[in-house]
Amino acid sequence: MTTDVLKTLTERGLVKQVTHEDPLAEQLQKPTVFYAGFDATADSLHIGHLLPMMVMAHLRKAGHHPIALIGGGTTMIGDPSGKTEMRQMLDPGTISSYAQAIGAQVQKILDCVQGPELRVVNNADWLLKLNYIEVLREIGVHFSVNRMLTYECFKSRMEKGLSFIEFNYMLLQSYDFLTLFRRHGCRLQIGGDDQWSNIISGIDLIRRLEQEEAYGLTIPLLETADGKKMGKTEAGAVWLDPRLTSPYDFFQYWRNTHDRDVNRFLKLYTFLPVEQIDAATAIQGQEINAAKELLAFEVTKLVHGEEEAVKSRQAARALFAGGKEAGAIPTTQIEKGRLQPGIPILDLLIECGLTSSKSEGRRLIQQGGLTINEQKIDDFELIIDPSWLKDDKIFVRKGKKVHHHVLCK
Repeated sequence: MTTDVLKTLTERGLVKQVTHEDPLAEQLQKPTVFYAGFDATADSLHIGHLLPMMVMAHLRKAGHHPIALIGGGTTMIGDPSGKTEMRQMLDPGTISSYAQAIGAQVQKILDCVQGPELRVVNNADWLLKLNYIEVLREIGVHFSVNRMLTYECFKSRMEKGLSFIEFNYMLLQSYDFLTLFRRHGCRLQIGGDDQWSNIISGIDLIRRLEQEEAYGLTIPLLETADGKKMGKTEAGAVWLDPRLTSPYDFFQYWRNTHDRDVNRFLKLYTFLPVEQIDAATAIQGQEINAAKELLAFEVTKLVHGEEEAVKSRQAARALFAGGKEAGAIPTTQIEKGRLQPGIPILDLLIECGLTSSKSEGRRLIQQGGLTINEQKIDDFELIIDPSWLKDDKIFVRKGKKVHHHVLCK
Protein backbone atom coordinates (compact mmCIF):
# COMPACT_ATOMS: atom_id res chain seq x y z
CA MET A 1 0.00 0.00 0.00
CA THR A 2 1.38 3.40 -0.95
CA THR A 3 -0.19 6.82 -0.61
CA ASP A 4 0.96 10.36 -1.30
CA VAL A 5 3.00 10.19 1.87
CA LEU A 6 5.29 13.09 0.90
CA LYS A 7 2.23 15.34 0.74
CA THR A 8 1.08 14.04 4.12
CA LEU A 9 4.47 14.72 5.71
CA THR A 10 4.58 18.21 4.22
CA GLU A 11 1.05 19.08 5.41
CA ARG A 12 1.98 18.06 8.94
CA GLY A 13 5.13 20.20 8.97
CA LEU A 14 7.53 17.25 8.98
CA VAL A 15 9.55 18.28 5.92
CA LYS A 16 12.23 20.98 5.83
CA GLN A 17 14.20 20.05 2.68
CA VAL A 18 14.13 17.27 0.09
CA THR A 19 16.45 16.39 -2.74
CA HIS A 20 14.86 16.04 -6.18
CA GLU A 21 11.29 16.59 -5.00
CA ASP A 22 9.47 15.31 -8.08
CA PRO A 23 11.68 12.21 -8.56
CA LEU A 24 11.34 11.44 -4.82
CA ALA A 25 7.55 11.75 -5.02
CA GLU A 26 7.61 9.35 -7.96
CA GLN A 27 9.93 6.96 -6.08
CA LEU A 28 7.52 6.90 -3.14
CA GLN A 29 4.69 5.74 -5.40
CA LYS A 30 6.22 2.27 -5.00
CA PRO A 31 7.53 0.51 -1.87
CA THR A 32 10.86 2.11 -0.99
CA VAL A 33 13.54 1.17 1.52
CA PHE A 34 14.50 4.14 3.73
CA TYR A 35 16.55 4.73 6.85
CA ALA A 36 17.19 7.11 9.73
CA GLY A 37 20.23 7.01 11.99
CA PHE A 38 20.47 7.30 15.77
CA ASP A 39 23.89 7.62 17.38
CA ALA A 40 24.43 5.83 20.70
CA THR A 41 25.45 8.82 22.84
CA ALA A 42 23.18 7.93 25.80
CA ASP A 43 21.18 4.95 27.03
CA SER A 44 17.94 6.64 25.97
CA LEU A 45 16.64 8.80 23.17
CA HIS A 46 14.92 12.09 24.00
CA ILE A 47 11.93 13.82 22.44
CA GLY A 48 14.13 15.47 19.84
CA HIS A 49 14.40 11.99 18.30
CA LEU A 50 10.63 11.60 18.11
CA LEU A 51 10.34 13.61 14.89
CA PRO A 52 12.45 11.28 12.71
CA MET A 53 10.55 8.37 14.24
CA MET A 54 7.24 10.02 13.35
CA VAL A 55 8.44 10.38 9.75
CA MET A 56 9.51 6.73 9.79
CA ALA A 57 6.10 5.72 11.14
CA HIS A 58 4.21 7.64 8.44
CA LEU A 59 6.40 6.08 5.74
CA ARG A 60 6.00 2.60 7.21
CA LYS A 61 2.24 3.07 7.46
CA ALA A 62 2.25 3.98 3.75
CA GLY A 63 3.92 0.67 2.87
CA HIS A 64 7.59 1.64 2.76
CA HIS A 65 10.39 -0.43 4.32
CA PRO A 66 12.09 1.12 7.37
CA ILE A 67 15.66 0.66 8.57
CA ALA A 68 16.73 2.09 11.93
CA LEU A 69 20.48 2.47 11.86
CA ILE A 70 22.04 2.57 15.33
CA GLY A 71 25.39 4.34 15.24
CA GLY A 72 27.56 2.00 17.25
CA GLY A 73 30.39 2.82 14.85
CA THR A 74 29.82 6.52 14.14
CA THR A 75 29.44 7.23 17.87
CA MET A 76 33.12 6.31 18.17
CA ILE A 77 33.88 9.43 16.11
CA GLY A 78 31.26 12.06 16.99
CA ASP A 79 29.17 14.18 14.65
CA PRO A 80 30.21 17.86 14.59
CA SER A 81 26.85 18.91 13.05
CA GLY A 82 25.12 21.47 15.25
CA LYS A 83 27.76 21.11 17.98
CA THR A 84 29.91 23.92 19.36
CA GLU A 85 32.42 21.56 20.96
CA MET A 86 33.81 18.11 20.30
CA ARG A 87 31.60 15.29 21.52
CA GLN A 88 32.77 13.39 24.60
CA MET A 89 34.51 10.16 23.64
CA LEU A 90 32.81 7.05 25.07
CA ASP A 91 34.41 3.67 25.54
CA PRO A 92 33.32 0.82 23.19
CA GLY A 93 31.53 -1.14 25.92
CA THR A 94 29.38 1.83 26.89
CA ILE A 95 28.54 2.56 23.26
CA SER A 96 27.51 -1.06 22.68
CA SER A 97 25.23 -0.98 25.74
CA TYR A 98 23.68 2.31 24.65
CA ALA A 99 23.14 0.98 21.12
CA GLN A 100 21.12 -1.98 22.40
CA ALA A 101 18.90 0.25 24.56
CA ILE A 102 18.25 2.71 21.72
CA GLY A 103 17.44 -0.05 19.24
CA ALA A 104 14.80 -1.40 21.63
CA GLN A 105 13.26 2.07 22.04
CA VAL A 106 12.98 2.65 18.30
CA GLN A 107 11.43 -0.79 17.83
CA LYS A 108 8.84 -0.17 20.55
CA ILE A 109 7.76 3.23 19.23
CA LEU A 110 7.59 2.22 15.56
CA ASP A 111 5.41 -0.74 16.51
CA CYS A 112 2.65 1.86 16.96
CA VAL A 113 1.84 1.44 13.25
CA GLN A 114 1.36 -1.52 10.95
CA GLY A 115 3.57 -1.93 7.91
CA PRO A 116 6.62 -3.70 6.48
CA GLU A 117 9.06 -5.20 8.97
CA LEU A 118 11.45 -2.82 10.69
CA ARG A 119 15.14 -3.67 10.34
CA VAL A 120 17.34 -2.49 13.20
CA VAL A 121 21.01 -2.51 12.17
CA ASN A 122 24.21 -1.29 13.84
CA ASN A 123 26.86 0.37 11.70
CA ALA A 124 29.54 -0.99 14.03
CA ASP A 125 29.03 -4.26 12.13
CA TRP A 126 30.75 -2.80 9.06
CA LEU A 127 32.52 0.38 10.16
CA LEU A 128 34.68 -1.29 12.81
CA LYS A 129 35.98 -3.77 10.23
CA LEU A 130 37.10 -1.17 7.70
CA ASN A 131 40.68 -0.96 6.49
CA TYR A 132 41.86 2.66 6.63
CA ILE A 133 43.85 2.57 3.41
CA GLU A 134 40.98 0.94 1.53
CA VAL A 135 38.58 3.61 2.84
CA LEU A 136 40.87 6.37 1.64
CA ARG A 137 41.15 4.80 -1.80
CA GLU A 138 37.49 3.83 -2.28
CA ILE A 139 35.67 6.57 -0.34
CA GLY A 140 38.01 9.43 0.53
CA VAL A 141 39.01 10.05 -3.09
CA HIS A 142 35.45 11.20 -3.84
CA PHE A 143 35.35 13.95 -1.18
CA SER A 144 36.59 17.48 -1.82
CA VAL A 145 38.04 19.12 1.28
CA ASN A 146 37.37 22.56 -0.22
CA ARG A 147 33.71 21.69 -0.67
CA MET A 148 33.40 20.13 2.78
CA LEU A 149 34.71 23.30 4.41
CA THR A 150 31.84 25.26 2.88
CA TYR A 151 29.26 23.12 4.70
CA GLU A 152 27.63 24.76 7.71
CA CYS A 153 28.32 21.74 9.94
CA PHE A 154 32.06 22.40 9.59
CA LYS A 155 32.04 26.20 9.26
CA SER A 156 30.43 26.63 12.68
CA ARG A 157 33.27 24.68 14.27
CA MET A 158 36.25 26.30 12.56
CA GLU A 159 36.65 29.08 15.14
CA LYS A 160 36.99 26.74 18.13
CA GLY A 161 38.78 24.07 16.16
CA LEU A 162 37.62 21.02 14.22
CA SER A 163 39.45 17.79 14.98
CA PHE A 164 40.50 15.47 12.18
CA ILE A 165 38.53 12.63 13.75
CA GLU A 166 35.28 14.64 13.44
CA PHE A 167 36.17 15.62 9.88
CA ASN A 168 35.82 11.93 9.01
CA TYR A 169 32.22 11.69 10.27
CA MET A 170 30.76 12.80 6.93
CA LEU A 171 32.70 10.06 5.13
CA LEU A 172 31.42 7.41 7.52
CA GLN A 173 27.78 8.51 7.33
CA SER A 174 28.03 8.60 3.55
CA TYR A 175 29.50 5.10 3.63
CA ASP A 176 26.55 3.99 5.79
CA PHE A 177 24.11 5.12 3.08
CA LEU A 178 26.20 3.36 0.43
CA THR A 179 26.29 0.15 2.51
CA LEU A 180 22.53 0.16 3.09
CA PHE A 181 21.99 0.80 -0.62
CA ARG A 182 24.19 -2.15 -1.54
CA ARG A 183 22.81 -4.54 1.09
CA HIS A 184 19.13 -3.60 1.18
CA GLY A 185 18.45 -1.36 -1.82
CA CYS A 186 17.95 1.66 0.48
CA ARG A 187 17.07 4.76 -1.57
CA LEU A 188 16.10 7.37 1.02
CA GLN A 189 17.78 8.80 4.11
CA ILE A 190 15.88 10.99 6.57
CA GLY A 191 17.30 13.10 9.39
CA GLY A 192 17.29 16.46 11.11
CA ASP A 193 18.02 19.49 8.98
CA ASP A 194 21.51 19.73 10.51
CA GLN A 195 22.23 16.46 8.66
CA TRP A 196 21.62 17.95 5.20
CA SER A 197 25.32 18.08 4.24
CA ASN A 198 25.92 14.49 5.40
CA ILE A 199 22.86 13.24 3.52
CA ILE A 200 23.69 14.87 0.19
CA SER A 201 27.27 13.59 0.50
CA GLY A 202 25.93 10.05 0.79
CA ILE A 203 23.68 10.57 -2.22
CA ASP A 204 26.65 11.85 -4.21
CA LEU A 205 28.76 8.84 -3.18
CA ILE A 206 26.07 6.41 -4.34
CA ARG A 207 25.80 8.24 -7.65
CA ARG A 208 29.59 8.12 -8.17
CA LEU A 209 30.14 4.48 -7.20
CA GLU A 210 26.86 2.84 -8.24
CA GLN A 211 25.55 5.22 -10.94
CA GLU A 212 22.18 5.13 -9.15
CA GLU A 213 19.91 7.80 -7.70
CA ALA A 214 19.18 8.09 -4.00
CA TYR A 215 17.26 10.72 -2.07
CA GLY A 216 17.24 12.72 1.13
CA LEU A 217 14.58 14.31 3.34
CA THR A 218 15.27 16.51 6.34
CA ILE A 219 13.03 17.44 9.25
CA PRO A 220 12.82 20.93 10.84
CA LEU A 221 14.88 21.63 13.93
CA LEU A 222 12.25 22.92 16.32
CA GLU A 223 12.05 25.70 18.82
CA THR A 224 9.05 26.35 21.03
CA ALA A 225 7.02 29.54 20.70
CA ASP A 226 9.04 31.16 23.51
CA GLY A 227 12.32 30.49 21.70
CA LYS A 228 13.54 27.48 23.67
CA LYS A 229 15.07 24.46 22.02
CA MET A 230 12.45 21.73 21.75
CA GLY A 231 12.77 19.13 24.50
CA LYS A 232 14.84 21.22 26.90
CA THR A 233 13.56 22.13 30.36
CA GLU A 234 15.05 23.51 33.55
CA ALA A 235 15.72 19.93 34.59
CA GLY A 236 17.44 19.04 31.29
CA ALA A 237 16.37 16.84 28.40
CA VAL A 238 12.96 15.16 28.25
CA TRP A 239 13.91 11.50 27.87
CA LEU A 240 11.88 8.64 26.43
CA ASP A 241 13.06 6.20 29.12
CA PRO A 242 10.67 6.31 32.11
CA ARG A 243 13.61 5.86 34.49
CA LEU A 244 15.01 9.21 33.36
CA THR A 245 11.76 11.15 32.78
CA SER A 246 8.72 9.70 34.51
CA PRO A 247 5.56 9.23 32.42
CA TYR A 248 3.88 11.89 34.56
CA ASP A 249 6.63 14.46 33.98
CA PHE A 250 6.60 13.50 30.31
CA PHE A 251 2.84 14.09 30.16
CA GLN A 252 3.20 17.41 31.98
CA TYR A 253 5.86 18.62 29.53
CA TRP A 254 3.34 18.31 26.70
CA ARG A 255 0.40 19.53 28.82
CA ASN A 256 2.35 22.74 29.45
CA THR A 257 2.83 23.45 25.75
CA HIS A 258 2.55 27.11 24.76
CA ASP A 259 -0.85 27.99 23.26
CA ARG A 260 0.77 28.91 19.93
CA ASP A 261 2.48 25.51 19.64
CA VAL A 262 -0.49 23.20 20.25
CA ASN A 263 -1.73 22.96 16.66
CA ARG A 264 1.78 22.50 15.29
CA PHE A 265 2.76 19.85 17.84
CA LEU A 266 -0.46 17.86 17.37
CA LYS A 267 0.34 17.63 13.66
CA LEU A 268 3.99 16.74 14.25
CA TYR A 269 3.73 14.29 17.14
CA THR A 270 0.39 12.51 16.70
CA PHE A 271 -1.46 10.64 13.97
CA LEU A 272 -4.74 12.51 14.52
CA PRO A 273 -6.31 13.78 11.28
CA VAL A 274 -5.34 17.33 10.37
CA GLU A 275 -9.01 18.36 10.20
CA GLN A 276 -9.60 17.14 13.76
CA ILE A 277 -6.51 18.98 14.98
CA ASP A 278 -7.53 22.25 13.34
CA ALA A 279 -11.00 21.99 14.87
CA ALA A 280 -9.61 21.18 18.34
CA THR A 281 -7.24 24.16 18.28
CA ALA A 282 -9.51 26.76 16.70
CA ILE A 283 -10.69 27.84 20.17
CA GLN A 284 -9.08 30.53 22.34
CA GLY A 285 -8.43 31.13 26.02
CA GLN A 286 -8.84 28.45 28.66
CA GLU A 287 -10.63 26.12 26.24
CA ILE A 288 -7.30 25.44 24.47
CA ASN A 289 -6.36 23.37 27.55
CA ALA A 290 -8.47 20.48 26.23
CA ALA A 291 -6.28 20.38 23.12
CA LYS A 292 -3.15 20.50 25.30
CA GLU A 293 -4.39 17.54 27.30
CA LEU A 294 -5.15 15.70 24.06
CA LEU A 295 -1.59 16.34 22.87
CA ALA A 296 -0.10 15.17 26.16
CA PHE A 297 -2.24 12.02 26.21
CA GLU A 298 -1.48 11.04 22.60
CA VAL A 299 2.29 11.52 22.86
CA THR A 300 2.50 9.80 26.26
CA LYS A 301 0.49 6.89 24.85
CA LEU A 302 2.86 6.66 21.89
CA VAL A 303 5.97 6.52 24.08
CA HIS A 304 4.80 4.87 27.31
CA GLY A 305 1.58 3.06 26.39
CA GLU A 306 -2.08 3.78 27.02
CA GLU A 307 -2.10 2.64 30.67
CA GLU A 308 0.60 5.14 31.68
CA ALA A 309 -1.07 7.86 29.62
CA VAL A 310 -4.36 7.31 31.46
CA LYS A 311 -2.63 7.33 34.88
CA SER A 312 -0.73 10.51 34.04
CA ARG A 313 -3.88 12.25 32.83
CA GLN A 314 -5.73 11.28 36.02
CA ALA A 315 -2.85 12.56 38.16
CA ALA A 316 -2.72 15.86 36.29
CA ARG A 317 -6.48 16.33 36.63
CA ALA A 318 -6.32 15.52 40.34
CA LEU A 319 -3.65 18.15 40.92
CA PHE A 320 -5.50 20.73 38.86
CA ALA A 321 -8.59 20.10 40.96
CA GLY A 322 -6.57 20.50 44.15
CA GLY A 323 -6.49 16.81 44.99
CA LYS A 324 -3.42 14.97 46.21
CA GLU A 325 -4.22 11.34 45.37
CA ALA A 326 -2.24 11.35 42.15
CA GLY A 327 -0.31 8.08 41.98
CA ALA A 328 1.52 8.84 38.76
CA ILE A 329 3.33 11.83 40.25
CA PRO A 330 7.06 11.07 40.80
CA THR A 331 7.61 9.82 44.32
CA THR A 332 10.67 9.36 46.51
CA GLN A 333 10.24 6.94 49.41
CA ILE A 334 12.27 7.39 52.59
CA GLU A 335 12.13 5.68 55.97
CA LYS A 336 10.06 7.61 58.48
CA GLY A 337 12.80 7.17 61.08
CA ARG A 338 15.10 9.39 59.04
CA LEU A 339 12.77 12.31 59.68
CA GLN A 340 13.23 12.13 63.46
CA PRO A 341 16.55 13.97 63.48
CA GLY A 342 15.38 15.89 60.41
CA ILE A 343 16.69 16.14 56.84
CA PRO A 344 18.15 19.42 55.53
CA ILE A 345 15.98 20.76 52.75
CA LEU A 346 18.91 21.08 50.33
CA ASP A 347 19.78 17.39 50.87
CA LEU A 348 16.17 16.36 50.36
CA LEU A 349 15.94 18.22 47.06
CA ILE A 350 19.01 16.39 45.76
CA GLU A 351 17.69 13.02 46.96
CA CYS A 352 14.41 13.63 45.13
CA GLY A 353 16.27 14.55 41.95
CA LEU A 354 14.76 18.04 41.93
CA THR A 355 18.18 19.68 42.03
CA SER A 356 21.64 18.36 41.22
CA SER A 357 23.55 20.32 43.87
CA LYS A 358 23.11 22.38 47.01
CA SER A 359 23.99 25.56 45.14
CA GLU A 360 21.20 24.83 42.65
CA GLY A 361 18.83 24.28 45.59
CA ARG A 362 19.81 27.62 47.11
CA ARG A 363 19.12 29.38 43.82
CA LEU A 364 15.74 27.69 43.58
CA ILE A 365 14.77 28.86 47.08
CA GLN A 366 16.24 32.33 46.56
CA GLN A 367 14.15 32.76 43.41
CA GLY A 368 10.99 31.72 45.26
CA GLY A 369 10.61 28.52 43.27
CA LEU A 370 10.13 25.97 46.07
CA THR A 371 6.84 25.14 47.77
CA ILE A 372 6.27 22.41 50.37
CA ASN A 373 2.73 21.50 51.37
CA GLU A 374 1.58 24.69 49.58
CA GLN A 375 3.93 26.77 51.76
CA LYS A 376 6.55 28.95 50.05
CA ILE A 377 10.04 28.12 51.32
CA ASP A 378 12.60 30.90 51.82
CA ASP A 379 14.97 29.30 54.35
CA PHE A 380 18.10 27.56 53.05
CA GLU A 381 18.66 25.97 56.48
CA LEU A 382 15.16 24.49 56.81
CA ILE A 383 15.05 21.03 58.41
CA ILE A 384 12.27 18.70 57.26
CA ASP A 385 11.00 16.68 60.23
CA PRO A 386 7.84 14.63 61.03
CA SER A 387 5.80 17.81 61.53
CA TRP A 388 5.75 18.22 57.73
CA LEU A 389 3.97 14.91 57.15
CA LYS A 390 0.39 14.80 55.89
CA ASP A 391 -0.96 11.26 55.60
CA ASP A 392 2.64 9.98 55.43
CA LYS A 393 3.42 12.33 52.54
CA ILE A 394 5.16 15.61 51.90
CA PHE A 395 4.07 17.51 48.80
CA VAL A 396 6.91 19.31 47.05
CA ARG A 397 6.53 21.67 44.10
CA LYS A 398 9.40 23.12 42.07
CA GLY A 399 8.35 26.20 40.15
CA LYS A 400 4.76 26.13 38.98
CA LYS A 401 4.67 22.80 37.21
CA VAL A 402 7.07 20.22 38.69
CA HIS A 403 5.34 18.18 41.41
CA HIS A 404 6.93 15.55 43.61
CA HIS A 405 5.80 13.40 46.52
CA VAL A 406 8.00 12.29 49.43
CA LEU A 407 6.46 9.15 50.90
CA CYS A 408 7.50 8.19 54.42
CA LYS A 409 6.84 4.67 55.65
